[in-house]
Amino acid sequence: MKLEYFIAKRLVTANDNKSSISAPIIKIAITAIALGMIMMIISVATGIGLQQKIRQKVAAFNGHIIISSYNDNQSDVSVEPISIHQNFYPKFKNVDGINHIQAVASKAGLIRTEKAFEGIIFKGIGNDYKFDNLKEYLIEGRLPVLNKNLNNEALISQYLANRLGLKLGDKFVTYFMKGTNDGYNLRNFIIVGIYNSGFQEFDSTYILGDIRHVQRINKWKTDQVGSFEIFIDDFTQIESKGKEIYDETSSTLDSKTIVEKFYYIFEWLKLFDFNILVILIVMIAVSTINMVVALLVLILERTQMIGILKSLGANNWSIRKIFIFNATYLIGRGLLWGNIIGVGLLIIQKYFGIIKLNPESYYVNEAPVDINLLFILTLNIGTVLVCSVVLLIPSYLITKISPSKSIRFE
Repeated sequence: MKLEYFIAKRLVTANDNKSSISAPIIKIAITAIALGMIMMIISVATGIGLQQKIRQKVAAFNGHIIISSYNDNQSDVSVEPISIHQNFYPKFKNVDGINHIQAVASKAGLIRTEKAFEGIIFKGIGNDYKFDNLKEYLIEGRLPVLNKNLNNEALISQYLANRLGLKLGDKFVTYFMKGTNDGYNLRNFIIVGIYNSGFQEFDSTYILGDIRHVQRINKWKTDQVGSFEIFIDDFTQIESKGKEIYDETSSTLDSKTIVEKFYYIFEWLKLFDFNILVILIVMIAVSTINMVVALLVLILERTQMIGILKSLGANNWSIRKIFIFNATYLIGRGLLWGNIIGVGLLIIQKYFGIIKLNPESYYVNEAPVDINLLFILTLNIGTVLVCSVVLLIPSYLITKISPSKSIRFE
């Protein structure tokens, strides 16, 4: 074994010799492996990062699971009130893995200014609202204060503020239809904060304020809300948790996961898994083909050496291992450069956001990345294993080389 490693090491030194016939072929193979690893790391990191970011944004505005009346399950506005006196509120004790539950109520309205008007959904929230998910999207001002008396503070998106010609500290009038559709209610709000989630479907629709406004406009009692939003610890369990929550709620209430409510978004996200898989297969195939070509060139270039080793008593498997060790070393060099460049590009994108995306198409302003060391390590190990196994096939050529003929080989 030591002799095999020694010979393989000498081959590595010989490969770096510019006068070697195999030198340019080997450099191309190393470059192909490095580029392949860069593409795989970037595709996995951006694909998973985009999926996670979009899930996070959808959950920030809706929770993971929504409990509402059956009359409201197809609508974004609250029509039928629900009492807060439920066995699952304010804490869901019968289902594990529940992170938080909050009561909300929504009302459709119209904002009118001197410059424009926009249809909106006023989302009424209380002091149990989980603001942690929205803090990162706050670009100006502060969050509304909800733990005191009823006030007119509101959080509006940058998208709506620009279209309506509003800025931080401005007041605006909102028109809400009465429940009997025989008139409208006016509410004056003041902008205390502006957010930008990059998710235009929500940014163009929602403003957030005190839930008591919705309760008064709808003539509900103070213990009546529109729906409950539930956050879970593990998104991968959303389907099973959704079924558990549905079983634990009364027959008059319905529950729906955001995967069901926004199925078109999550079906689109599933395409990324397929795209990532295709990229991984293609890149590994390209890397493997290049290494096979490089190994064949190495074997043909070292035909005389193979013949001499056989004449000295070396068996075929020992000689094959020498070339496989050498090829694995070359794979390692390619992977090293691929990891350095690939991870470096991800770090630059994560902290500087150089690559921008159209939020109307991708729901984000810039390409998000998820630098997961476990995924990167798995990619490296998988590439080495696949390439090494495939290299067994061209190394079989060594068994066909005759010592007497190969020593005279030119």
